Amino acid sequence: MRPETPLSPDHALVTGHSVYTCVMGSRAFGLATEASDTDRRGVYVAPTPLFWGFTKPPTHVEGPGEERFSWELERFCELALRGNPNILECLHSPLVEHADATGLELLGLRDAFLSQRVRQSFAGYAVSQRKKLDAEIRGRGAPRWKHAMHLLRLLTSCRDLLRTGRLVIEVGEERERLLAVRRGELTWAEVESWLGRLWEENEAAGAGSPLPVEPDVARVEDFLVRVRRGSARA
Repeated sequence: MRPETPLSPDHALVTGHSVYTCVMGSRAFGLATEASDTDRRGVYVAPTPLFWGFTKPPTHVEGPGEERFSWELERFCELALRGNPNILECLHSPLVEHADATGLELLGLRDAFLSQRVRQSFAGYAVSQRKKLDAEIRGRGAPRWKHAMHLLRLLTSCRDLLRTGRLVIEVGEERERLLAVRRGELTWAEVESWLGRLWEENEAAGAGSPLPVEPDVARVEDFLVRVRRGSARA
């Protein structure tokens, strides 16, 4: 029997210090097919003494294993406070695989991260995805329908977040229509019209959103400092 390959220091941080892990991607959105991968995302807490030297611990780690990506807690919180779509969706995954006491407290802070900053962050991400679709049409004559489906999903999620102040990433009753887009059963003209309506609905929802103007930075920072202090004493 071959001896197991030892974990790299970065991977050891993830396996030894993860506080939260979840499944993301199509499985979390309710859009999985038989061919869908299982994308895992997580948060680890680098021990505080690792920050005392010149060489700092990594802010993120890819792996161990395929389709796994983790952020160090501080970096995760920074991105969440900015309204980063990938990070906020990670916090709202319905498929949580692990959450220790720190991870549960992080989940309890979900509302502290939400603010009207999502109007710009989600829109910026959506614009970049739309540019990719347009480039695909110019280069291939048609978009990659999976990419079109996920852009529609993102804009729907953002619209509902702006309307209600709650982020729900499962697509619910839109599932079959979105999967029809993925299968190429809608024309590009139909998809483009749907995208246009969602842009308008996002603008209208943003104007009257119940979300606070800014996130609760003080509450998040208090949490982070307490975690760092606890790790220093461990």
